[in-house]
Amino acid sequence: MAAIRKIGVLTSGGDSPGMNAAIRAVVKAGLHFKLETIGIQKGYFGMIHDLMVPLNRNSVYNIIHLGGTILKSARSDEFKTKEGRQKAYENIKKRNIDALVVIGGDGTFTGASIFEKEFDFPIIGLPGTIDNDLYGTDYTIGYDTAVNTVVSAVDKIRDTAHSHDRLFIIEVMGRDAGFIALRSGLASGAEKILIPEKKTYVDDLLKALKTGFHDEDNSAIVIVAEGSEFGGAMEVKKIVKENFPDMDTRVTILGHIQRGGSPSAFDRVIASGWGFQAVKGLVDGRHGVMVGSVNREIVFTPFSKSIKYHKSFNIELKNIAELLSA
Repeated sequence: MAAIRKIGVLTSGGDSPGMNAAIRAVVKAGLHFKLETIGIQKGYFGMIHDLMVPLNRNSVYNIIHLGGTILKSARSDEFKTKEGRQKAYENIKKRNIDALVVIGGDGTFTGASIFEKEFDFPIIGLPGTIDNDLYGTDYTIGYDTAVNTVVSAVDKIRDTAHSHDRLFIIEVMGRDAGFIALRSGLASGAEKILIPEKKTYVDDLLKALKTGFHDEDNSAIVIVAEGSEFGGAMEVKKIVKENFPDMDTRVTILGHIQRGGSPSAFDRVIASGWGFQAVKGLVDGRHGVMVGSVNREIVFTPFSKSIKYHKSFNIELKNIAELLSA
């Protein structure tokens, strides 16, 4: 592989807290290795439409604490076509970019993997997604912050649930993965957690409601991943009201507040460390891999594996959550 003198960095897919910390680390690692860094705005859309700006020390000053992404993010159907990827390649070559660091989830890495193979172009990825669903790393950038955001919200909702003896059904993000629901549910003491990975039955929830979660308190919190078999919080409420029409049941859909906000210290640290490792990896000749951590050790997982394989779900944690909520 030819010597790398200039790298591009982009954020793609859904934003996650800590992306800015990762961008900052990539730029500063580039300076350490005497590389120029180009920021590609709006992800792969920006590659196709030549939305690129030089990044230097001043560009990333005072951004480590900011949520979102200073480079913006966007979906790009055009990048899914060979013609679109050809335009993107021509633009980055015109800018004399030798390698890329892409920050995002499985969709981002799918695009990166195809692009790298088509043009023999070195790319390393950083796992930036609140869902924590990527194979090859114990956690992803933004997951810890999202969980803490949910817990903070649930703590506040529990106050009013207790005051009015209400059942609150709280929907969290996780269309295909229940990692946020499980960990936030356990941390907030939810009475029931419904997730896509473990088949849950309506009868289980209805039985719990019939017997009551507490002896003297009729309030309860149910955490629902948006991808649960019930179809989300509104569907769960419908089932509850059909069986318990007199129960005071409310729904809260936390939605995109889980994506925003200042990243936690944990997310800032992993984003910073992985950002440095991505640039170092490119300098050392690595490519076609995602940087992550497994058992506190830095690992490089090929895109083909991070995309293909499903992350193992901690069923023991689910069992503990159910035991402690009984």
